[in-house]
Amino acid sequence: MFIPSLIFFLLLPLFFIFFKSKPKPGSEPGSDPHLPPKSYPIIGTYLSIYANRHRLTQWTSDLLRHSPTLTAVIHRPFGQRRILTADPAVVQHILKTNFPIYQKGHLFRSALFDVLGNGIFNVDGDDWKLQRQLSSHEFNTKSLRHFVEHVVDDELNHRLIPILTSAARGGDVLDLQDILQRFAFDNICKIAFGYDPAYLTPSLPQAKFAVAFDDGVRISTERFRYISPVIWKIQKLLNIGSEKRLKLAVAEIREFAGEILKEKKEELSRNPSVESVDLLSRFLRSGSYDEDFMIDIVISFILAGRDTTSAALVWFFWLIWRNPAVEVEILNEIKPKSKLESKSDSDSSIYDEVKDMIYTHASLCESMRLYPPVPVDSKMASSDDVLPDGTAVKRGEMVSYHPYAMGRVERLWGKDWPEFRPERWLEKEETAAVEEKWRFVARDPYTYPVFQAGPRVCLGKEMAFLQMKRVVAGVLGRFKVVPVAEDGGEPVYLTALTSKMKGGLPVKIVERK
Repeated sequence: MFIPSLIFFLLLPLFFIFFKSKPKPGSEPGSDPHLPPKSYPIIGTYLSIYANRHRLTQWTSDLLRHSPTLTAVIHRPFGQRRILTADPAVVQHILKTNFPIYQKGHLFRSALFDVLGNGIFNVDGDDWKLQRQLSSHEFNTKSLRHFVEHVVDDELNHRLIPILTSAARGGDVLDLQDILQRFAFDNICKIAFGYDPAYLTPSLPQAKFAVAFDDGVRISTERFRYISPVIWKIQKLLNIGSEKRLKLAVAEIREFAGEILKEKKEELSRNPSVESVDLLSRFLRSGSYDEDFMIDIVISFILAGRDTTSAALVWFFWLIWRNPAVEVEILNEIKPKSKLESKSDSDSSIYDEVKDMIYTHASLCESMRLYPPVPVDSKMASSDDVLPDGTAVKRGEMVSYHPYAMGRVERLWGKDWPEFRPERWLEKEETAAVEEKWRFVARDPYTYPVFQAGPRVCLGKEMAFLQMKRVVAGVLGRFKVVPVAEDGGEPVYLTALTSKMKGGLPVKIVERK
């Protein structure tokens, strides 16, 4: 790879001359989504990729939506190809039908290894099966009920609500994205590790781990955008640039995870007969795994529990503000559920009440259709294959399915796809009392792969919905959340492994009368 990389660097001056000319808006390479990006010898479609480097998710989404097959091939430098798809038949093919062929692969693993190591989201084969089998016990009904009625409810009532109440009475502006990340971080640490980091407290402490975690995920994801892995690997070898920052971030991340592991080992040593229900205890008691492997597990579950649910909720609250009619319907659903407001009733079941929030559930699904927490996911073909639409796939090529694009395809969602309309997930049904009620109608998971599908479908799907619905009921039942962005327009959708709002979501909190 050294010689091709050298050729590219020799061509770099031509690229700079090209972009220095400042083409008119709309005339940049690849700016017309109706046309496939132009491919050149050696560099492939790199000009288009570079021109759209700040909006790659939106650009590739446009390409797929205007492709007759909902599939597109991106020609990267030196003959590399990346296949993107928004076709449910292709998604089913790679996530289920030919699942053994499409794995994480060495490119994905090497790029994310420094942060994720051998955690569940970065491995294939027996390592993945083992972690998934042990993790699955965390998501039974008993654990889910405990999670929503104790972990989430305590964090909501004792931390989140008081902070929002204080902000409302003081007229303060809060970054809701930061608040929700803190909330989700405390929750995942409590349920998965039996550890309370107390990250969501009135002082809003600036935890070094959280900053390092964001940096580590962002820099690791940026490795995929290099023209060749050789570039970031050389930087890593020389310990310069972003790779130097990544090394520092990873050290901070692993130190934090190591402290959690150390405390859990000490706890189990002091009380070996106590039945611990958290995930980390289950892994420690299941066999003799080395410390690095256990740290990888801790980091992977922090990624899953902190970033995905908070990303989904922040876009949800923004969309609710933009669609007051939907907010009214949610409030109508919340009001009769007095049990959600208090735990004083010994017969109350917060778990059952939250599960029954059908309209809110549909609203969350609709929000994630437009702004999925994981916008793109990639697999590597371990052998040659042919996709259902006829696209040939060679061994070692990446095939990516695109939930962000799929939520915007007219043939899947209709002409009103740009509208935030929870009713598209609902049907009216008559009860015995002739009273109409909503009935939730789920979509095919290959049309709506927000939680993946097939053997790797997200284990925490129900846990995520329970947490999000409990937050929605607890927050919207008491407050109106009002974004205060100066331009009032749509926030910028940033993507790494998960999505975020650029600059956060500044809001004012207004108490309901």
